[in-house]
Amino acid sequence: MKTRKTLWVLSLLVTILIPVTGSAADGLSSESATPPPVSAPALEDYGFEIKSGEELYRPDPVLPDLSRFSREAVESRLAERPDQAPNVTVERIGDVSALGDFVDEGRAREWVIRQFSHPQAILVNSGKVTLEDVYRQVADARYMERAEDGTYIVRLPLVVRQGATLVIRNQTLRLSEERGAFFANDGWLFAIDSKILGWREQANGPSIFRKKTDFRPFFVGWGGSETFILGSTMANLGYQQSKSYGFAIAQYSEYDNARLQRSEPHAWLVESTFEDLYYGFYCYEAEDVAIVNNVYRDNIVYGIDPHDYSEGLIIAGNEVYGTREKHGIIISRQVNNSWIIGNRSYDNGLSGIVLDRQSRNNVVANNVSHDNQGDGIGLYESPDNLLWGNRLMNNLRNGIRVRNSTNVDLYNNVAVLNGTWGIYGQLKDLSATDRNFKEDFYDYEVSLTVVGGELASNASGPISSDNPEYIALYNVGMRFPRSAAGIHFEGVLGHFQMQIFDALLNKDRAVVIKPSNVAMGKVTRVEN
Repeated sequence: MKTRKTLWVLSLLVTILIPVTGSAADGLSSESATPPPVSAPALEDYGFEIKSGEELYRPDPVLPDLSRFSREAVESRLAERPDQAPNVTVERIGDVSALGDFVDEGRAREWVIRQFSHPQAILVNSGKVTLEDVYRQVADARYMERAEDGTYIVRLPLVVRQGATLVIRNQTLRLSEERGAFFANDGWLFAIDSKILGWREQANGPSIFRKKTDFRPFFVGWGGSETFILGSTMANLGYQQSKSYGFAIAQYSEYDNARLQRSEPHAWLVESTFEDLYYGFYCYEAEDVAIVNNVYRDNIVYGIDPHDYSEGLIIAGNEVYGTREKHGIIISRQVNNSWIIGNRSYDNGLSGIVLDRQSRNNVVANNVSHDNQGDGIGLYESPDNLLWGNRLMNNLRNGIRVRNSTNVDLYNNVAVLNGTWGIYGQLKDLSATDRNFKEDFYDYEVSLTVVGGELASNASGPISSDNPEYIALYNVGMRFPRSAAGIHFEGVLGHFQMQIFDALLNKDRAVVIKPSNVAMGKVTRVEN
């Protein structure tokens, strides 16, 4: 997996080994600390080509087998863990690697205030351990109690150390907000048919979100850890602090991992519910994470948010709704080679599904995204992706928006009753934003292939694109216009509107529109 350091080294080697002249300089400018030039091909440079639809054919994408993320598979992984005697202690938190992020940069003050003493934690050091084992070995009601109904409450951070296994089965674990409890997995965690809840002891109720800066308990799985959540509920967790977002899977910092040498963290989240989390899911430099057949409801900022250099993720069969502030599902900053398939994302504060910040080579297939306050699906500065067989309905903005992204294939998608365009290819200048253009580079270009599907009854029209590097169309249904003027295009598509209709409707042919002199380098580029 490409870490930030790896990407920096690759960039340096390219700069040294490849002479930067002419078009090569243009190719590397996107990774500089400055935004790309705001220019696009001029309208008069575009040509129109008719070709066979077979030239745009591509087979159905190969999707991952979801049957392997089953209850039986989780139980099998648990059975493989060695049956060793449990060892649990209460210790000061200073030298515990899984707690380093939470005592650095002044954050230790939080635990001093809440524990009224030098901060301590409950450490699951080794063995295959149950909550009852933890309770018996802690043996101190100041730190952990068991109620008459069998519910446990912990009042210190709870840590599963490397090599240890904690099993929570058919139980409820409450994490005390007042005492600063949270849950860190540095080993193996199996939560099966259980509840893990943030708990407000003074109110004798859940830690319902109040404001983003207010501490709430949280869960984090660190580099090298294995986390399995099956048939469980996690609720009332997280606030706006690093790695404290609610449910997080994260690699250690580059500095820490130079010493620890941990592999990427892994997780399976299966048939579970995540509710009232600051982020329903967050990951950083994770690999092979499976988020399958869960419910994410009424989370605060994001429902599902894989981030930074994660790879090989499967986000499938989830129902994501009621996200208050932003998107239902988003992958951001070079989250590559992943699948977002068969999800339902609706009634979210912004878009249903988003790919962001150079997330590439992903398959977004067979999702339903409707009644969101943004787009059904948005691609922001993320080239080389496939959208296949998605249904986008009644979203406030576009069915599909493709911004500053090239080589995007849109096959067999249905976008109906959306508030602006069915599909919108957008060029947007981001130079006035606070974006780090070295880390989050992009090209001011857009290109699309649209094949099959239906773009019907969208308020602004079926499809529009700012001046693209190319746009290819074939067999696209465009019925039931909402405008009294009927189906109409704007910009480059409007310039060739009659030829497009003739080729698509009368001749059953494909069309490709692109600057006609690209190969000879004679395109006139205009400032936008």
